[in-house]
Amino acid sequence: MNKSFFKIKARRRKIILSILVFIFYTATFYAQTTYCNPINISYRFCIKKDNWGWISGTQSYREGADPTMLVFKKEYYLFVSKSGGYWHSKDMIAWDFITTNDLPWEEYAPTVVEMNGEVYFMAAGQKLYKTSDPKSGKWTYIRNYKFSSFTDPCLFLDDDKRLYLYYGSADNLPLYGIELDVKNNFEPIGKIQPMVSLHLDKYGWENKGEDQLLNIPKSWLEGAWLNKYRGKYYFQYASPLQGKEYNDAVYIGDNPLGPYTIAKQNPYAYKPTGFAFGAGHGNTFQDNYGNYWHTGTVGVNIYHLFERRINLIPAAFDKEDNLYSNSYLADYPHYIPNKNLKGNTDLFTGWMLLSYNKKVETSSVLENFNPENAVDENIRTFWSAKTGNKGEWLSLDLEKEYTVRAIQINFTDKDTELLGRADYKPYQYVIEYSNDKKNWEVLIDKSNNANDYPHDYFELSKSVKGRYFRITNHNVPDGKFAISGFRIFGRGNDKLPKSVVNVKIERNDSDKKKATLTWDKVSNATGYIVRYGLAKDKLYLNHQVYSDTSATILSLDKDAEYFYVVDAFNESGITKGK
Repeated sequence: MNKSFFKIKARRRKIILSILVFIFYTATFYAQTTYCNPINISYRFCIKKDNWGWISGTQSYREGADPTMLVFKKEYYLFVSKSGGYWHSKDMIAWDFITTNDLPWEEYAPTVVEMNGEVYFMAAGQKLYKTSDPKSGKWTYIRNYKFSSFTDPCLFLDDDKRLYLYYGSADNLPLYGIELDVKNNFEPIGKIQPMVSLHLDKYGWENKGEDQLLNIPKSWLEGAWLNKYRGKYYFQYASPLQGKEYNDAVYIGDNPLGPYTIAKQNPYAYKPTGFAFGAGHGNTFQDNYGNYWHTGTVGVNIYHLFERRINLIPAAFDKEDNLYSNSYLADYPHYIPNKNLKGNTDLFTGWMLLSYNKKVETSSVLENFNPENAVDENIRTFWSAKTGNKGEWLSLDLEKEYTVRAIQINFTDKDTELLGRADYKPYQYVIEYSNDKKNWEVLIDKSNNANDYPHDYFELSKSVKGRYFRITNHNVPDGKFAISGFRIFGRGNDKLPKSVVNVKIERNDSDKKKATLTWDKVSNATGYIVRYGLAKDKLYLNHQVYSDTSATILSLDKDAEYFYVVDAFNESGITKGK
């Protein structure tokens, strides 16, 4: 046999090996059934830098807030403020981006509604558009309105095909509503009606909490949304504006334009703690199987007041028709269901966070941006390398071998000057794992990544056992290689925490909207979750802490009585409180 025969044979082996490697890496993270908040979409950079609302520095930032999710022809469309377009998905996991010159992208708070096989769009600029094919990006302008104090619109189509418009955003004005005449160029019908107002003296969730980072008013009322369930109208609103306490609460009425009465179970969507905190100014919708969901706004707020992201939280109506959402560990991996769950909102995978406060080593450290910031479960703190050069890395020691099921990488755009959706290379990197810190295996290869995902999430199709995990930079869009959360999820094999004991509750005498809980430390607990609500079987709200053995609850109705329980968790699972 001649040499060319062996060359051909070697070439074939290389091709086969390359195909097998491609199949392995693709299978590792392709067929996902779970998601992790903040959701994994291509958040846009601001289009210009100004001095209004800046918190620190003068660099660019990504923004995304005020989400509206629409199900149209059994597919999902996500509209987000200041995004330069909207997203489309068939499963709420993988998203593709659609842009168009037909819509006003620099206006806040987009809202959409389906009517007679067409989608209608409006944002804060008061212009109304429609399309029969949102995938095409082609929209038709219909008309403009001239309402005063107009922003944050919501379009609602009732069962009788009557269309209503709600709007408002202020610290001293109510939210408003009015009917639109669908047969007469969507002309307003009748007088504008006030819907709901703030009651800061009574409802704790409407008050600005302890998040003093943001220079904002004491409170703010905005983000109207309406759902109908079993003949009742559920009017939702957001307060107090940005920050950790940002939430949606709900009123109930018999007619679209009211009057409305505050619901007993409030706030409806609330997540003041954890990595991706905040749940305000979103919408409530049903997926293709009839399950309810709530979208909301996550505060990042490092560089700007409006540096924000989007989360997705399961929701439902209980047997007494109370609307509630389940934000329990909502920034850990959750399943996307493929059937009707009949009101069950427990979609948690059971995969625990393995990376919290674990040992970190890095290739370099920019002063004041330390390695431990990448594992402290705070989206506002981050590690930064000195450069954005290829080869900068961060290595994590889980301190023992764990079974790993998912990884989320949360990048921080440190020292970026990018604006809008410029033509730039996205984050490119490689993640490896090892059991001895000497022999490394590639787990995720994104060295040729073409998708701009600053909160990249990977559900591994096959779990791996590892102690060390390392991410190595190949490219950053601009600036430096920086990470706010290198989050590893899976399960440990140690004992579950013991039950929390000696829980003490003190309702604030001077302000009944607040309560403080304390409890004894559990030796093998990583953290704790306080669940609370108006009945023992309706503990719909929660407050999560890690090393602390106390929690201050700020979201109470001053006239209501509450039940509390404290759960303990570690890398092996959760021990529910008694």
